Amino acid sequence: MAKPLFLSLSLCLILLFHGCLARSRTAQYQSQNACQLNRLEAREPDHKRECEGGLLESWDPNHEQFQCAGVALLRLTIQPNGLHLPSYTNAPQLVHIIRGRGVLGTIFPGCAETFEESQRGLGGGGQPGSQRDQHQKLHHIREGDIIALPAGLAYWSYNDGDQPLVTVNLVHVSNSDNQLDLEPRRFYLAGNPHDEFPQSRIQQGQGRRSEERQRRREEEKEQQGLPNNIFSGFSVRYIQEAFNVDSETARRIQNQNDFRGSIIRVKDRLDLVRPPRSRQEQEHETRRQELRQAEREHSRRQSSRDNGMEETVCTMRLRENIGDPARADVFSPQAGRLRTVNGYNLPILNWLQLSAERGFLYSNAMYSPHYNINAHGIIYVIRGRARCQVVDDFGRSVFDGELRQGQALTVPQNFAIVKQAENEGFEWVSFKTNDRAKVSQLAGRISYIWALPEDVIANSYQISREQARRLKYNRQEASLFTTSHQSIRPAVTA
Repeated sequence: MAKPLFLSLSLCLILLFHGCLARSRTAQYQSQNACQLNRLEAREPDHKRECEGGLLESWDPNHEQFQCAGVALLRLTIQPNGLHLPSYTNAPQLVHIIRGRGVLGTIFPGCAETFEESQRGLGGGGQPGSQRDQHQKLHHIREGDIIALPAGLAYWSYNDGDQPLVTVNLVHVSNSDNQLDLEPRRFYLAGNPHDEFPQSRIQQGQGRRSEERQRRREEEKEQQGLPNNIFSGFSVRYIQEAFNVDSETARRIQNQNDFRGSIIRVKDRLDLVRPPRSRQEQEHETRRQELRQAEREHSRRQSSRDNGMEETVCTMRLRENIGDPARADVFSPQAGRLRTVNGYNLPILNWLQLSAERGFLYSNAMYSPHYNINAHGIIYVIRGRARCQVVDDFGRSVFDGELRQGQALTVPQNFAIVKQAENEGFEWVSFKTNDRAKVSQLAGRISYIWALPEDVIANSYQISREQARRLKYNRQEASLFTTSHQSIRPAVTA
């Protein structure tokens, strides 16, 4: 009996593996098929939802540009003393802090609650039956931070500053960690939140019946105030038993008749257990992170493979600041700066298969024509304006226009792009769908043109040897260029 049972289990595992592989290939094919684009658009949010403590805006994930990249995009504005309720998503996220500061809490399953109240705060030993507050580690977040959040990881965020906390969230729905479908799904653990992507359930080809079901679902929710956090689907009795609480508390957990939305306003202030953040402590933390990074790089050079224990799950670093000018990877006093976060300087991104780049072009400066070798890019404009052109594999200009603050543009893998800032400058963040995204420059000191022999250039472009030499060496900068002319506008505007 043991041998047939073993063979049956083996067959089941093989079928499961092939089923997962088939789903992965299907998703990959759908994503690749969606990238047959003849025209790109600079898009602003399609949907807005007002909440008690802020604003939630989202781009339609069914738009072909986002389907091509396999992502969804969301912008949150959390007002001072606002709390974005605990939730998790079906796919990994990159959260970029555009403005403000706050606190972000993550809940790693099975990890200890390492932040706890002092015993002295409860009058020595505390009253009989009293319990000190304990919770998992908190992350202080500020402008310029990138936070990496794995699929299914519950988290919450709170604005403890005096100005709005604005974040842009990218959800990588085509990531292998998402085994549901290519729809962005957020599972709230509290409140009666709005649907963040109200049209995401209506996919092309599903037909009128599916559209009607979705429309009825939205109407019922608006008319009856149906709660849609996870606990609202369980019976009160099960919640009572699970938490060992009374029925009133169980009903409260379901947040019935709660119309505050997914961002609520906190009464008074959140009383959190957290260490102070003096300037000296911040500098010490920065030096400690730099030392850890140097140690990781040394270990990587010593061994060709990671041993998987460089960082434990419970203490892994989720955050890296890419907005600090002093930490730029590429800098030109005349043209601007670039900063990249990837699997090398934030190892958790190896798991999420994502990376990001933040750049700032000074007035009329240019970012060299280039393309992403192994990733799609989703550009979000933080401030300023730029002229931009994107070219596909047929040599067609699929985008020729202006990018301005608050807009998003998808640049498919291998499509070439060039950006030139307007007079006020241009600052952006580009999310990329590979943890070690590679960029190939088409002009400048580290470009393809510098790597070609002069004779190859002369014959390829039918120019003289002297012209080829000037074409190759006239631009000495690496990737950020100064220009002698103002931003070039297209001859015909749409």
